Amino acid sequence: MNKKRKKLLIRILISVALFVICMLLQDQTTPYLLLVSYLIAGGDVLFCAIRNLFRGQVFDEKILMAIATVGAVLLQEFPEAVFVMVFYQVGELFQSYAVEKSRNSIAQLMALAPDSAWIEEQGTLNEVCPEKIEIGQIVVVKPGEKIPVDGVVEFGNSCLDMAALTGEALPRDVAVGDEVISGCINLKGVLKIRASKEFSDSMVSKILELVENAVSTKAKTEQFITRFSRWYTPVVVAFAVFLAMLPPLFGWGALGMWCHRALNFLVVSCPCALVISVPLSFFGGIGKASRQGILIKGSQFVEVLERVTTVVFDKTGTLTKGCFSVVQIKSNDPEETLRLAAIAESASNHPIAQSLRQAYGKEIPTVSQAEELAGFGIKAIIEGKEVLAGNQRLMEQYGIPTQDCEGVGTRVFVAVNGVFYGVILIADQLKEQAVTAVEQLKKQGVSRIMLCTGDEETTTKEIAKCLKIEEMYAQLLPQDKVSLMRGILESEQKGSVLFSGDGINDAPVLALADVGVAMGALGSDAAIEAADVVLMDDNPEKIPQAICIAKKTMGIVRQNIGFALGIKLTVLLLSAFGITGMWEAVFADVGVSVLAICNAMRTLYGKK
Repeated sequence: MNKKRKKLLIRILISVALFVICMLLQDQTTPYLLLVSYLIAGGDVLFCAIRNLFRGQVFDEKILMAIATVGAVLLQEFPEAVFVMVFYQVGELFQSYAVEKSRNSIAQLMALAPDSAWIEEQGTLNEVCPEKIEIGQIVVVKPGEKIPVDGVVEFGNSCLDMAALTGEALPRDVAVGDEVISGCINLKGVLKIRASKEFSDSMVSKILELVENAVSTKAKTEQFITRFSRWYTPVVVAFAVFLAMLPPLFGWGALGMWCHRALNFLVVSCPCALVISVPLSFFGGIGKASRQGILIKGSQFVEVLERVTTVVFDKTGTLTKGCFSVVQIKSNDPEETLRLAAIAESASNHPIAQSLRQAYGKEIPTVSQAEELAGFGIKAIIEGKEVLAGNQRLMEQYGIPTQDCEGVGTRVFVAVNGVFYGVILIADQLKEQAVTAVEQLKKQGVSRIMLCTGDEETTTKEIAKCLKIEEMYAQLLPQDKVSLMRGILESEQKGSVLFSGDGINDAPVLALADVGVAMGALGSDAAIEAADVVLMDDNPEKIPQAICIAKKTMGIVRQNIGFALGIKLTVLLLSAFGITGMWEAVFADVGVSVLAICNAMRTLYGKK
């Protein structure tokens, strides 16, 4: 328990003890002791109310509480004044605990970045700030330490705790040549890692930026509640003044009676339950998602996720592992065909390019002239020859007749100086979680699931068949994907459209969709930047999981709004006619707030 909350709890207990003593004594000292009890419980509230008045913040919950309780004291209703203030502070205590609990789930991610790192230079270790690590430097990570920047293992083997990043319970084994991302904890042996990115571009830095942005943005519901309370409070105060003054003027009762009713009205009218519980619900939902490796960039995307009725998947790296391997080469010179393709693709980070280089397995010279043709392939000048490496459409564009090969997979056609040279068949594997992800989406009520990719139709049909996806589009260029998404958005009447992808060519579609979901581990920086939700472990099962969290969060938000408004409006009307007293008013304010906060905290718990 933090010091501030501990002090508040002590004050509440002292105030309650004095209150009980007063109720037992019932002598001439009782009013004075009750006044002391009131000041102990609510002195800080009165101070804040006066300070806010001088700052121009005329209408907020503390001023409402101050007016109501001071009025009760002036009317000699000391027990009611103490009771209202004590219960208000109990509500503040619950709020503080709930906010800290939800903040802690975010703070776990904010603590990913290490304070320092070890750099190996000329055989000696130097301690530096992670921000000063340069690309190519050797970073030494000892057991128990966090990896400061993204890189490739140069020496050693170990296993990494990825739980804070991806939600994975089991550690991941790494060895020489494996890529590692910052924020993971090295559990066993010493690792020497060659930095491939600076700290500002590394995974941990991007996560921190995403989290900071997520908790600072508001959903439409939150914005409505903020605007609502801004207008609601002065209207309520004005109505309370009329309620206290107008009826006595018309001879409908004594001034004291109507002032008492107006005070009850003010206590009930505090919008604490809405102002506190609604943002807390969103904050808890985002925190729960982050603990499971799902980074939602803002509360507004929680609302959009809840309404998803159409899901559009990219194929490579999203539903498939993106771990390609060369399975067949059809050419008069297979080795030369593979060499030319690997050299042409040497500058590309695409999984297909990586598989070509891995299959070649030899040192690849630098290509000075290489042009990536988005959606087609690569055109490069190698040893004075113009080499084309890409899909069938690339060959058709240059008018080059080709020969095909048998088998399911992605084909890379190679041509030299305008003459067909050979075709390489590369196969990808379906992710184990892909089938389950599609099944779960259907169970959640997603009515339309689509597969769209730039890959050839034969491979796409095979993947769609395995996943039981009926609607698929193949051989799409980046602009084709954008056009397709625009058509889907126009046809969607009620729900929202989710697109999931990982490549640079997916970035425009991720930005265009109602909610874009990027794969954070293998995904490109452009895709992660454009997306609204990032899955840290590239697990497609996290998509229905994110929708489930969003549905639960929005359900709790609506429950709190309906419950708070329903109770408050009922007691407001009853208190205006004198049917309810201060005790009912206290429940309608503080009691409802406490219940709403407890309900909001349910977003932090439950099944994954």
